[in-house]
Amino acid sequence: MMFMPTNIPCPNIILITGNMASGKSSVAQALAERLPKSVHLRGDLFRRMIINGRTEMTFNLSAEAHQQLLLRYDLAVTTAKRYVQAGFTVIYQDVIIGVALRDVLASFYPYQPGVVVLCPRPDVVEMRDQARQKTGYPDRASVETFDHILRSETPHIGYWLDNSDLSVIKTVEAILHHFAEAAISQSYAK
Repeated sequence: MMFMPTNIPCPNIILITGNMASGKSSVAQALAERLPKSVHLRGDLFRRMIINGRTEMTFNLSAEAHQQLLLRYDLAVTTAKRYVQAGFTVIYQDVIIGVALRDVLASFYPYQPGVVVLCPRPDVVEMRDQARQKTGYPDRASVETFDHILRSETPHIGYWLDNSDLSVIKTVEAILHHFAEAAISQSYAK
């Protein structure tokens, strides 16, 4: 069943970010299913398209890994803009933390995406990561390091949601009810 707040316009692009295992994929898919004419754009898809020469995304990125990450962000932003031009609402989900968030948002100009940052507690991230087929963290220290970057080095832009104790459905409902908080100022879109 589709639900949209009637008094708040939906942004054309909604960026859902957060650390690995924060629930981005599930939430983005469920949110896209609730919106009319929508696209779920998975940023990691562009990384997985590289067959030979792909570098792994680890905490300490090599120069090549950093270049591939920037390429991934660029391709996702370009794709999101094209879908918007075709009349779709884009739910773009990716790990964009630290100063990279501001840079990616600037590349969306002239569009002003809504931003949702999923920030569950580290113990929840660790538990979710261990339950997945793909694991993103080699140990608890890595979870803590990424959590520190998210909470301390990522610009506090948009709607931040601790979804530690929320189901996917409840998380989507919270996002739908807080679209006004997800909106970013024009200064971040330039």
